Amino acid sequence: MTGYYYLHENGKLIYKTYLDGAQVADFRESSFVKMFWRLDTDKRMDAWNLLVEALSLGVDMRRIGELAELWGCDNEDAQIYAENIGVVLSVDGLSCCATRKDFVNLQESVAGFGNNYLEALADLCRLLGYKAQKMWGNTFENLVK
Repeated sequence: MTGYYYLHENGKLIYKTYLDGAQVADFRESSFVKMFWRLDTDKRMDAWNLLVEALSLGVDMRRIGELAELWGCDNEDAQIYAENIGVVLSVDGLSCCATRKDFVNLQESVAGFGNNYLEALADLCRLLGYKAQKMWGNTFENLVK
């Protein structure tokens, strides 16, 4: 485990190096922390979950883009992430699209759209009802299932 990112009430995504388990209690009790994610830079799922969920909560795309570039989270890597959590990625016209595997059509099923797969995944996450929470809340992976 390398550290944590937390969503500040001002909308900024802030990194804190892992010190000890007491940080989690600090995040939970803080009034300005809206959400936090643990990050192990050796685990691709940690990076993708953080990027998708944070973007769905409205974190600035420039900040998300910086982290995605730093961690190599591109459209090709998105396909691997999506397959692991049960999401289907495709192109619809000029937009990237993300759907659950049980997708029927746009009238009956939820679909996320964006300029790239990360944006489409975040849109799907938001449409599935993802909300900021500090403990025991749904994750994007759980909402997809």
